[in-house]
Amino acid sequence: MSTSLLVGLIALAGFLVLVFAGVPVTVSMAISGVGGCLFLLRTPTAAFDTLKASVFSGFTSYTTSVAPMFILMGLLAMETGIGDDLYDCFQTLTRHQNAGLAKSTAIVCAIFGAICGSSAATCSLMCSVAHPQMKRYNYSVELATGTIASCCCLSVLIPPSLHLITYGIAAEASVGKLLVAGITTGIFLMILFLITIEIMCKINPMNAPGREEKASGKERWQAIRHGGFIEVFLVFAVSFGGMFAGWFTPTEAGCVGFVLMMIVAIIFKRFSWKALFKAMKDTLTMSGMIYCMIAAAKCMGNMFTYSRIPNAISELITNLDIHRVWVIVILTLIYFVLGCMIDGIAIILITTPIFLPVIKALGYSDIWFGAYMVVIVGLGAVTPPVGTACYLTAGCTGESLTRVFKGCAPFFVAYVVCAIFLGIFPQIATVLPDLLM
Repeated sequence: MSTSLLVGLIALAGFLVLVFAGVPVTVSMAISGVGGCLFLLRTPTAAFDTLKASVFSGFTSYTTSVAPMFILMGLLAMETGIGDDLYDCFQTLTRHQNAGLAKSTAIVCAIFGAICGSSAATCSLMCSVAHPQMKRYNYSVELATGTIASCCCLSVLIPPSLHLITYGIAAEASVGKLLVAGITTGIFLMILFLITIEIMCKINPMNAPGREEKASGKERWQAIRHGGFIEVFLVFAVSFGGMFAGWFTPTEAGCVGFVLMMIVAIIFKRFSWKALFKAMKDTLTMSGMIYCMIAAAKCMGNMFTYSRIPNAISELITNLDIHRVWVIVILTLIYFVLGCMIDGIAIILITTPIFLPVIKALGYSDIWFGAYMVVIVGLGAVTPPVGTACYLTAGCTGESLTRVFKGCAPFFVAYVVCAIFLGIFPQIATVLPDLLM
């Protein structure tokens, strides 16, 4: 083993030790990156120049500018209460169905995720809006909380997905194509969630005993008209449709989406300067966190390049002479374990420089790998010991964390089925990007 490779492995081990010791991920990446470069490049000046260059490139990259406007668009929608109207709309449309409220929650999680791209924001909204309604109709705690915790993670796939944008930055892949891939993959996963809810209620009807009479045609039209569904659909269609058509870039699409969302808020008489300033403040906080994480990850990525870890892994897999399917299985297990312990965006930033060359060498598309990775990483949000979505759901609803994790178990199966289908039929993620872009 070469000295550079050994230094890289020690730096990686040091990163994991720092993370498990409670040091923030961004700080851990910066320390490991600079520390590794210090030994690899021999001089402190060269090591800190690497950090300086990483910060500059991370903060000034045009691709990085995609995230803030989409975040602002989503936070404005949340602050003005547009998500509440959407839930009321779908509650009216599905209230007569078996587990209609749970299915409404899954659909609204997908739609609101398409507005904000944040699983935490989607989870908070659903806990305040959907959980009281499901409790009122005697839904089981497991079904109610499991649906919220699992379905809020759809926002990491459906555009504007911060995870896919981050992967696009790390992989230097087309962000537009990745967002399109997220649409088909996210819809497929949402359908699996709806099937999961139906099966849970077929097995145990007491999971969702309460339902209402079917809404009349007039009530349905009123729900659609006053629920903001048409307006939100138009915001999504114009901003993302224009991007897919080549009218504007992904960054410009975020700006257009924000302006349109502000117009929708004004039309519904929900707009206020207080809501706008709150959304802007939270956007600055969230964007700053992401930018710092990207800069630190670039520094650590440079260290990996200097240590030649990606080359060593590629050579190892080539020498093993195993079928590429088994390589994907191994990577899946690695991502699943990491997803149970580390934040998803951090995982994407750390592992992409290591594993992407391997994936390309095996003949897989970088667009497919982005969608596949985000699905596997999303599993970590509903799996112990971290399970961030479960902790957030338990905290917001006041329910037992054990029962939330128990409720997420059937949705875990849906995630696995989605991953298997993506592996067998990669066209689920790649066919639309290839057609449109």
